[in-house]
Amino acid sequence: MAPALLAVGADGWLQGVRHLASPHHDRRPDGAAVELLVIHNISLPPGHYGGGVIEQLFLGEPLATASPFLELLSGLRVSAHFLIDRTGSVAQFVSCNDRAWHAGASSFGGRGNCNDYSIGVELEGCDFTAFEPAQYTALARLTQALREAYPLRAVRGHSDIASGRKTDPGPRFDWRRYEQLATLPEALLR
Repeated sequence: MAPALLAVGADGWLQGVRHLASPHHDRRPDGAAVELLVIHNISLPPGHYGGGVIEQLFLGEPLATASPFLELLSGLRVSAHFLIDRTGSVAQFVSCNDRAWHAGASSFGGRGNCNDYSIGVELEGCDFTAFEPAQYTALARLTQALREAYPLRAVRGHSDIASGRKTDPGPRFDWRRYEQLATLPEALLR
């Protein structure tokens, strides 16, 4: 049986996924169209998967695990629209109609402040570990739903919009596999 189609509601929330509303967002600037999809990777602590620490960070909750690295994140106010965990499960933290705080200092096509006109998707992973097949499948389905709802004109890695500052989704992200699964036109990727 084929998986159910995903659809974004008028409120910017994707139907059929977990909703965990982050306080770390605000309104997009008036007239800002969603034109860019940004792919990230994240693991907390680095190289560790599961445990709900990413969700805690995006929700502004105390990070419930001891790690010197995580102490550095205390009080950080970040979010992404979506997180795809290692099993392919999708959680949404911010309405696509709102601005999540995922890109930081960034630029695309000569325009700064990518958060204003982008959707951020975090893949649970790191630069040095291959992503799971279920993550590619979930990302492809999510991308198709977002393309139906928004005038996306490009998909980029965080490293592409924050060159020299960020490396994600990293060298282990298989862009060709993603392109084929999501049936993306090549022009959308480069």
